[in-house]
Amino acid sequence: MDYKRFLRGPLIYILLAVIVVSVGFSLLSGSGFKEITTKQGLELLKSDKVASAKIVDAEQRVDLVLTDPGTDGKQVQFYYAAPRGAEIVNAITAANPKTFDDQVDKGNFLTSLLGLVIPFVIIGLIFWFLLSSMQGGGSKVMQFGKSKAKLVSKESPKVTFADVAGADEAIEELEEIKDFLREPAKFQAVGARIPKGVLLYGPPGTGKTLLARAVAGEANVPFYSISGSDFVEMFVGVGASRVRDLFAQAKENSPAIIFVDEIDAVGRHRGSGMGGGHDEREQTLNQLLVEMDGFDVKTNVILIAATNRPDILDPALLRPGRFDRQIGVDAPDLLGRKQILEVHGKGKPLAAGVDLEVVARKTPGFTGADLANVLNEAALLTARSNAQLIDNRALDEAIDRVMAGPQRRTRVMRDHEKLITAYHEGGHALVATAMRNTDPVTKVTILPRGRALGYTMVLPLEDRYSVSRNELLDQLAYAMGGRVAEEVVFHDPTTGASNDIEKATSTARKMVTEFGMSASIGSVKLGSGSGEMFLGRDMGSQRDYSERLSEQVDAEVRALIEKAHDEAWEVLNENRDILDKLATALLEKETLDHNELAEIFKDVKKMPERPQWLSSDKRPVSNQPPVLVPQKAAIDPGVVDGDVTSETPKKARLPRKRPGIATA
Repeated sequence: MDYKRFLRGPLIYILLAVIVVSVGFSLLSGSGFKEITTKQGLELLKSDKVASAKIVDAEQRVDLVLTDPGTDGKQVQFYYAAPRGAEIVNAITAANPKTFDDQVDKGNFLTSLLGLVIPFVIIGLIFWFLLSSMQGGGSKVMQFGKSKAKLVSKESPKVTFADVAGADEAIEELEEIKDFLREPAKFQAVGARIPKGVLLYGPPGTGKTLLARAVAGEANVPFYSISGSDFVEMFVGVGASRVRDLFAQAKENSPAIIFVDEIDAVGRHRGSGMGGGHDEREQTLNQLLVEMDGFDVKTNVILIAATNRPDILDPALLRPGRFDRQIGVDAPDLLGRKQILEVHGKGKPLAAGVDLEVVARKTPGFTGADLANVLNEAALLTARSNAQLIDNRALDEAIDRVMAGPQRRTRVMRDHEKLITAYHEGGHALVATAMRNTDPVTKVTILPRGRALGYTMVLPLEDRYSVSRNELLDQLAYAMGGRVAEEVVFHDPTTGASNDIEKATSTARKMVTEFGMSASIGSVKLGSGSGEMFLGRDMGSQRDYSERLSEQVDAEVRALIEKAHDEAWEVLNENRDILDKLATALLEKETLDHNELAEIFKDVKKMPERPQWLSSDKRPVSNQPPVLVPQKAAIDPGVVDGDVTSETPKKARLPRKRPGIATA
């Protein structure tokens, strides 16, 4: 039992209050008489030792004052049953004391008053302390409508834009916000209006919160930080009250900045709450909308918010006038990754042969948090091995840990399972090498890591923002390479290819239903992505097409998988000797790097180029080379064939390609 927590909690105070009340009642009700039995009392009445007697009818009690104090003292009292009332009266009459009184007890006024008031006091104390424990301390009792925002003091350690790397565009936009707060006259002279809000959106770990901390460190204005979940409480109306209080504090100290982290906790699309009644989140969001763009246009308060899911935010929150700036914070490119590694590498003893640019090339698609974790894991591995410098071996192991998990040295595989894993991973690597549009294979291992028995690492040489159809077909082929290798060599496939089949099926279905890469289906988006907001939009898409088209989609997906299976089969049969050589090397060394793989794959027979793909057989084939469109003649994405579309789409980027890892 946690005694310290018990002593700090409200139960100890309630227990003390009950003890104090009990002691008070005993003191008030005490009269100094010692209680004796009824038999002893009757014997005293017969012994002529009674100086005075008093019968208290309400309590059926007799108080006696004795002339000769005995062992029980001079004042005694005893109780009697109602049927013996006449006997008691006769005994007292026969004793003939000097003083004899009958008292009908009307009760002590103070005792009666306390009996009525004390229960309400105890209930009030219980309610008081329960509220105190829920709100985090006695100083916040009955203040649950107040804002929980933390004011960043000037004395706290500052994070500046110099500590942020790999997000140059976002820093440039936020620099303008800082300049507006410092020198508003320069912007007002040309009629510029201060932005009401800035939304930072992007994948997790890209540095959105770090950017907000940098703004707090750079701007010499009050900076209030709060989480979106802090607005919502068990009491209805508390969220809206906290929004009002937060903006009232900021307005009193304007110019000021408010930072709301994970704003999707309160900013989700309205009208999507589950069940009836008054939705607390919607009420909080309504108050937030009013505060950001209400009647008061003179407030000099900027709201900065961060979220991973801008697609589920309410449209009224995203319109100009509220979030005027929407800044995407994506995964960094090669130069950004190198800068991030340099920032996190400060203070860490790196060996002389460590080149952070090489590490950046090995980590495409990594976010800032991933890169920080890589250097931290490398430092931990170095300390664990009692070394003094972080070398390339520790960095390579750290990259593998971040991508695939820690190595499972305790998992001992049988020789036959090890042989199957070697051919499985060899099949992935060989098919990936023989394809024309895949990235180079940089590492193959059969050591268990994470949930995989082995893995094949395929890393792109440069950052990519889109993927072609042939590249996707090659991905399908080398994803099926492990399964096909088991079929070719052992004629008895295992369950190790389940993850490969899952990824290949998902890619093939997206090619058909989302990317328009099926000639029979066409360039049509199938399935709506709308879903229940509070259940998550990714719970599943609604099918908005017929059963006949659904069967056709399934057939197209199956055809893509079968074609990938056939291509992998052809590659492995054409290069069977290389597959055996690769499996033997894996059994001997367990891990092969890019130099060893290049030596093994130097004689690989490449697959021929695929025939030109046509989205429809009725369309004429154009043999003209592609023409580069000058930047000034670029077509507005919101205009199609000279007609303005109903909604101009916002700029969007595809997520950067993470390293391809085919697991067993």
